[in-house]
Amino acid sequence: MKKIVLILLAFVILPAFASAQGVIYVEGGSHHVQGIAFDREVGKMYFSFTDSFLVTDLDGNILGSIEHIQGHLGAMVFDTARRKVFASLECKDDVIGQGLSDFAKGRSMFYIAIIDVDKVSKVGMDSENNEAFKIVCVREATKDYHLKGFGPSGQEYEHFYGCSGIDGVAIAPKLGKKGGKNYLYVAYGIYGDTSRSDNDSQVLLRYDIDKLESYAGTVVFGEFYSQGPEKPLDKYFVYTGNTNWGVQNMAYDRNSRRLFLFVYKGAKERFTNYPAFSIDLSKRPVKRGLIGVPYDTSRHPVIGSWENPVKGIDFKYGGTGVSPLGDGRFYFSEHGSSETTGKQYCRARIYRWDENANTFVPE
Repeated sequence: MKKIVLILLAFVILPAFASAQGVIYVEGGSHHVQGIAFDREVGKMYFSFTDSFLVTDLDGNILGSIEHIQGHLGAMVFDTARRKVFASLECKDDVIGQGLSDFAKGRSMFYIAIIDVDKVSKVGMDSENNEAFKIVCVREATKDYHLKGFGPSGQEYEHFYGCSGIDGVAIAPKLGKKGGKNYLYVAYGIYGDTSRSDNDSQVLLRYDIDKLESYAGTVVFGEFYSQGPEKPLDKYFVYTGNTNWGVQNMAYDRNSRRLFLFVYKGAKERFTNYPAFSIDLSKRPVKRGLIGVPYDTSRHPVIGSWENPVKGIDFKYGGTGVSPLGDGRFYFSEHGSSETTGKQYCRARIYRWDENANTFVPE
């Protein structure tokens, strides 16, 4: 009898893991969806709609939200171990920051927002002085955004490597490893300027998640929070060719050991200008000089080259959100504007990676 009671007790206290639902529809506000994340353990979805963070059930019912976000909340990834969402947050004074971070004139800064999802308990929570919404400064990206370099003919280039800030984030093992400890990867946004030569690589920063989180603090409106690690563990350059605004979203699939990068297509005629790329995470980057960057002659860990650029994928979704399920399947954001309400919506739909076809196919 004791054995039966213990077995029943163990069954009761085990967490329930929700099955992924084929399509989840939710409406936000006036800004389009930027990122999505699936929480299998409690059967919820998380959405970034630029200036708001939404929590829904798998039927799209809004259960909680954080509003009044100071800046541009972008791509997201859910960390199952810590039960927190890590999202990019830009406070800057270019076209992206208009109406979102007007206080940032001349002093743009970039952050990782760390959202404790279990503390998002109601609809309409404020992001200021909220323990559920903390931020860490990405000092490396902030530095590169403000630095100026020079082109092949000595012309001035604003923003090192075309850095426009940050956007795509992912949790994955170290590049060159087949597994092991997971890290947070943060991708630069990249200005798509076709007249310059230093913006054809994506820049990925790798951080220890626990150490990054140790710098986190709450938001005070109108103020810049400057706490964050001085340097990342690694700074990788991924030679993809030209993009428009760099990596919008990233996703790591442990089934194929691939890191997928989703971009808005570039416009330089010498490139194919794919909307997505994949990296075999088990392959070690090669330390070499950068292509088309005359102001930086150092050697860096590089993936891809002029002769052998990173493998492109012809797939139209991913730029406004992707969430890996870990088994070769992903939720992809299909975004648009509702004809009925005028609000921006996200339709999250499941697709599967097809290695042979080199694309994603709907379930």
